[in-house]
Amino acid sequence: MTHSPKIGRRSFLKKSAMVGTAAAGSTLAAPAVLAQAPIVIKMQTSWGASNIWDEFAKDYATRVEAMSGGRLKVDVLPAGAVVAAFQVLDAVNDGVLDAAHSVPVYWYGKHKAASLFGTGPVLGGSATTMLSWFYAGGGDELYRELTQDIMGLDIIGYMGFPMFAQPFGWFKGEVSTVEDLQGFKYRTVGLAADLMAKLGMSVAQLPGGEIVPAMERGVIDAFEFNNPSSDKDFGAQDVAKNYYLSSYHQASESFEFLFSRTFVEDLDPDLQAILKYGVEAASTANTAKAMDRYSADLQWLQNEAGVTVHRTSKEILDAQIKAWDELIVELEEDPFMKKCLDSQRAWVDRVAYYELMNAPDYALAYNHYFPGKLQL
Repeated sequence: MTHSPKIGRRSFLKKSAMVGTAAAGSTLAAPAVLAQAPIVIKMQTSWGASNIWDEFAKDYATRVEAMSGGRLKVDVLPAGAVVAAFQVLDAVNDGVLDAAHSVPVYWYGKHKAASLFGTGPVLGGSATTMLSWFYAGGGDELYRELTQDIMGLDIIGYMGFPMFAQPFGWFKGEVSTVEDLQGFKYRTVGLAADLMAKLGMSVAQLPGGEIVPAMERGVIDAFEFNNPSSDKDFGAQDVAKNYYLSSYHQASESFEFLFSRTFVEDLDPDLQAILKYGVEAASTANTAKAMDRYSADLQWLQNEAGVTVHRTSKEILDAQIKAWDELIVELEEDPFMKKCLDSQRAWVDRVAYYELMNAPDYALAYNHYFPGKLQL
């Protein structure tokens, strides 16, 4: 950690500046204003250095540094630089890291409610719907209650970048029915693990960097991670050739920007605001980059790597919804999880109704101008 838990970084810098100014007063040649070194924020991600999401974290760093006029510098480190990919929450809480760029599902093992902040039941709302729930529908306060009150963590967290729905994943052969899935050893994370188990698969929860080696060793024989760019970078196309897009297992996720509460509260108010609203700025930048790169890499997988892209069958999608129905009953045995789900249902009922009723049929227009390409 770059600051003392007893003497705050801000107070230390102010005292240092006062001492320096006093010393300068005794020396006529000294400058009237002393330059202050930037406050360095040690942020580790849960992604490898070659993953596009590492770039997404650096998009955030670039914006924070620019908006702060150089007073803040975000040192972005890849997974494993300080702690393992799934350990960043503990590291931020313990003061080993100042910040992290990850997803709540990676600490699902500490409390299953983590999955409700991105990888919970898909009630009909998109990732944009649920990110809006976090900021305008009470989700941020429920997140604070979970992390600070229930779990006793010394962290602050914000959500950013509404991810596109995650593909069902990579399979060595074609799968079109629930029967086809029986007995598969499948990689996913969080509540999606419980969901896929109900569809008849056995599940391994692995960090992204371990997926392809596990496929090569036969530890798993099918998997999902998140998007065409990350999957391509992992080398998914080298271990499977059937790529299924469209799924309800993780269709409403966003990134989690984690901060040490002690660290943040020791900053000047304008710098605290930059850390918070920098998430919104990076969210827009990340969305534009994802649209560009995900679509280009999907074309590369099809045209250069010999991958066959499928749309997941309606039978499997229907089975996923029914499996969520069963899981919701189990989840709501926990009072806090029921409170979260009640809040989400009320939000989606109202907001997604407007979204869906108002949205024109974009597929109809796409098919008109680019006929014969979509699988519907």
